[in-house]
Amino acid sequence: MKKILALLLAAVMLFSLAACGGNNNDTSTPDGSNAAPAEDLKVGFIFLHDENSTYDKNFIDAAVAACKNMGVEMVQKTQIPESNACYDAAVELIEVEDCDIIFADSFGHESFLMKAAEEYPDVEFCHATGTQAHTANLKNFHNAFAHIYEGRYLAGVVAGLKLKEMMAADSTIVPKMGYVGAFTFAEVISGYTSFYLGAKSIVPEVTMDVKFTGSWYDETKEKQAAQALIDGGCVLISQHADSMGAPTACEAAKVPNVSYNGSTEAACPNTWLISSRINWIPYFEYMITQVKNGAAIDTDWAGTLENGAVALTDLGAAAAEGTAEKLADVKAKLIAKEINVFDTANFTVGGKKLDSYLADVDTDADFTKDTEAIENGVFYESKHRSGPYFDIEIGGITLLDRNYG
Repeated sequence: MKKILALLLAAVMLFSLAACGGNNNDTSTPDGSNAAPAEDLKVGFIFLHDENSTYDKNFIDAAVAACKNMGVEMVQKTQIPESNACYDAAVELIEVEDCDIIFADSFGHESFLMKAAEEYPDVEFCHATGTQAHTANLKNFHNAFAHIYEGRYLAGVVAGLKLKEMMAADSTIVPKMGYVGAFTFAEVISGYTSFYLGAKSIVPEVTMDVKFTGSWYDETKEKQAAQALIDGGCVLISQHADSMGAPTACEAAKVPNVSYNGSTEAACPNTWLISSRINWIPYFEYMITQVKNGAAIDTDWAGTLENGAVALTDLGAAAAEGTAEKLADVKAKLIAKEINVFDTANFTVGGKKLDSYLADVDTDADFTKDTEAIENGVFYESKHRSGPYFDIEIGGITLLDRNYG
């Protein structure tokens, strides 16, 4: 009798497993990615600041749009500093909110997000502007960025055309631009250099001074930096910092300005030229689609002009006549690779052309230079990882301070 009961119990168990498809808690796929039912998928976002920061607002707007487009739930945490608070926020998004994907938007979030990724292998972690995913050996940790240097180059073309117009109207004007940067990181250096090279393609004699604030968002410091550049003879200002400080200083001084991550036309109707930005909707939709389909997310994803990840706003009223036509022409040539932003024929280092350069691609504590970045006369940014690694000081650009790395 016991033998018969045992056989019956075994049969029931086998039937139950077959009906359920085995262990229905196992959502992993053969490639090691994590799948989630589309109707239940939830994405958690960690933002350094909030909508008052042009940088974070750009991410927030994209996250809202992408999650709506994809029919998934979004949970966000704002004002999360680059500290263990990022790790805590990620854990709360997983443990309390039950999120399947965690995304963080600031460079300094990376190490804390990686810590969470190690502890939660069944959750996908995506990070903007980071540098370590390709060496971290974590299947669920991913970096994303875009070829924003091409967008900044185009913004520089707009600046160059404005300088040319100003010089034609007043022969006493010296073509010197100013740039407000946050930190002396490769991301900022790559950005201000590509902007400068865009302007230089129109006005070969242009120079540029750069001041750093030591903060991604400090309206007072950014305004003071812009004013110092204006007082130093800069007749056009751009920025890689996240507040309205620099643009409002330009509007008050009647100095043309190029912003970043969105239009400043409402506050600066008389001086604003254009803004470049990364459009994060394509990436957010991509990462959500991959998780829905149980497919792997790229370790390093780099958006382009072609797929809409690199974007420009409409031109401001202060732009020079003929700018739209020139901009369309240069954009087409960038897409066709007829123009390369970091073509070494267009800049010098220490008065000499650069033929070879080892970049710090594989991040380590000593910032060791490890990867040849120049091929056939072009420095290829974002080829070996998505995050920028162009950190060269070229001729024509003067750094007025340096201690912000």
